[in-house]
Amino acid sequence: VQLQASGGGLVQPGGSLTLSCAASGNVYGLSAMAWYRQALGSQREYIAATTPAGSTNYDDSVKGRFTISTNRTDNTVYLEMNDLKPEDTAVYYCRMYRGGESIASWGQGTLVTVSS
Repeated sequence: VQLQASGGGLVQPGGSLTLSCAASGNVYGLSAMAWYRQALGSQREYIAATTPAGSTNYDDSVKGRFTISTNRTDNTVYLEMNDLKPEDTAVYYCRMYRGGESIASWGQGTLVTVSS
């Protein structure tokens, strides 16, 4: 199984981007889907997750600005990011789970740069 994140780019402060991440390969029985990010020189951090029932959870740093959603038919998770700030600059990664186990390695992620 592979996870391919896309949609990153350069955006000005206050701008918006929507990231997507699709799973390919032998994908089945997905449970939670999540987004993480890693800024240069920092550890990877959790930012958002969603369950098959549709409940969502966000880190306080993105709450009210980011929205996680899924298309489980296509095994895809999205991250809509609004009111972006320079501190949101990072490589963004998705993670998908079957039960409590991740279904794939991290992958390359997608770079988001927030700068004027």
